[in-house]
Amino acid sequence: MIEIGRLPNERAAQALVDYLKGEKIDCKVIPSEQGVILAVVHDHDSLKATMEFQQFVLNPHDDKYLQASWDNGDTRLKMDYGAPSLQLLTQFISGAGPLTLAVFFICILVFAGFNLGFANPIYEYLSFFGAVPGSGLSQFWRIFTPTLLHFSALHIIFNLLWWWYLGGKIENKLGVSPLFILLLVAGTVPNLVQYYVGGPNFGGLSGVVYAVVGYTWIMGVKRPELGIGLPPAYIGFMLLWLVFGFTDLFGLSIANGAHVGGLVVGLLQGFIDSKRRA
Repeated sequence: MIEIGRLPNERAAQALVDYLKGEKIDCKVIPSEQGVILAVVHDHDSLKATMEFQQFVLNPHDDKYLQASWDNGDTRLKMDYGAPSLQLLTQFISGAGPLTLAVFFICILVFAGFNLGFANPIYEYLSFFGAVPGSGLSQFWRIFTPTLLHFSALHIIFNLLWWWYLGGKIENKLGVSPLFILLLVAGTVPNLVQYYVGGPNFGGLSGVVYAVVGYTWIMGVKRPELGIGLPPAYIGFMLLWLVFGFTDLFGLSIANGAHVGGLVVGLLQGFIDSKRRA
């Protein structure tokens, strides 16, 4: 089975399960410490089910779910979803761990400061060696802190969504240690690669994102029983985006060195961890 998401209570989950049943998708509800886990039985249904899950989270009161409960479920149950805002907050928190959430909010705070008139001092303090005068090797934090910098809304949204989804899955399933190692290594080594190929003016969590993509990919193939696999369509999208970065197709400044470096880090750690874990 492949997890497609988590919800705060079983009744809300049952509404989605009933709807997916009407779509010929077999989905199970698994109790957890915080709410319930929804998992599809057949791998080929994971992508469609994940998309349906995202739509359900955005609009759990859609008439189609109530109708599905009448058509496919137990009509004796009253579907009590709770307040939508509270449900989203619960889903967000339960889908990640302390490290995932800490990095998430630090990146948001840095980005907010960037757009509230503090761009210059933040960049001068967090950018890579050589990006500003006087940023010498004695300022050791600069090897990592460019990872926390984002320069557009699209940039930070793309990175943080993947970080929350995959980083949270790794932390919840395997613990904080493998994610911390990924963050530390993929937050530094890819920065060195990017500096070598493109100079010191860069930033973003993309190297770490590609590391968690590579790690999840390998662990899903080598150790599927651990439950952190990634649907092939998601892997294909991220690899395609990696290739597009070298074509300048969208006219964006993309840190390709960090992307490739992060992917390699994640693949290597995935191979190592898949053999270490009993």
